[in-house]
Amino acid sequence: MINLRSTSFSPDQKIPEKHSGDGGDLSPPLTWNGGPPDTKEYALICDDPDAPMEEPFVHWVLYNLPASQNSIPEGSNGGGTEGKNTAGKNKYMGPKPPPGHGVHHYHFKLYALDTKLDLGPGATKNELLKAIEGHVLEEGELIGTYER
Repeated sequence: MINLRSTSFSPDQKIPEKHSGDGGDLSPPLTWNGGPPDTKEYALICDDPDAPMEEPFVHWVLYNLPASQNSIPEGSNGGGTEGKNTAGKNKYMGPKPPPGHGVHHYHFKLYALDTKLDLGPGATKNELLKAIEGHVLEEGELIGTYER
């Protein structure tokens, strides 16, 4: 199991405003212990299953992160390739749930893969999940919350 964490918020705690759509949409810093020795690269998905939609709102799709890496600096894509969020943009989009909708939970999921992906920029969450099917060695998850 990969231990995914952030210096900006603890598990199940509030994501700071600067990492939200109310702030600067600045991606949070993330760190993790290394994956298994045969990891070829990492992929990351951040989504909000509490969004009032049929499927979770996707905030970030990131892949092609080098196996030698164990962090993504604040405000960075860590040198990876960004896919499409639900708004159709290839970038991190911070939490911004509807006002009065209660606490939303943002799931940052990191996958250690046994292969290098052949995905160019702009892959959707579903395209990434299809590409990594059968190639996930380990995964880790960090959940943060946000409410407006």
